[in-house]
Amino acid sequence: MCKILRLNALLGVDFLRISRSTIDDSIGQNLNALSTPANRKFDPSSTAHRAPLAVSRTLSGEKCSEFVNNVLLPSWQSRSDVLNYCASVATSDDPDDPDILAEKAGDRERIVDERLDPYSGRFFPRETRTEILGAVIRNERMVESIVRERTWRVVNERCGNFGIPGGSWQAALDAWRENKGSP
Repeated sequence: MCKILRLNALLGVDFLRISRSTIDDSIGQNLNALSTPANRKFDPSSTAHRAPLAVSRTLSGEKCSEFVNNVLLPSWQSRSDVLNYCASVATSDDPDDPDILAEKAGDRERIVDERLDPYSGRFFPRETRTEILGAVIRNERMVESIVRERTWRVVNERCGNFGIPGGSWQAALDAWRENKGSP
């Protein structure tokens, strides 16, 4: 059973990467898709001067709010759920880990000082699969935080603060969870 859980946890890491690539890595394109084409015909004289970036690329608050509430935040919540599941797997015991079975308890507790005994390094305990998975999950949580910060900055540049209390991605996700009744 633990093997299946660990395999699912590793597949969860792949899910995180794919989800980030479809939503967060392409946030500019996703937001561009929200803007409607110009209502008036193209005027060639408009290229004679440069329009301010903020004014020309700002999206309506309604479209932004709909995108954030129906696409972005549910995606973040799904990834948070996967991270929580993987973390629970990483903190559970793995009795089928071949490294744990092969190691003797005495070797695991041995103090290794290669200056005194250069051959003692062969008894140095390796990380278990559970510890490796835990490290991967910690790294993925850091990556997730960085990606969400960058995505939220782009959303705020394009949409402005459209009624999200606190203005941060954490506050937006917490408010969305409260509205949806999620933990």
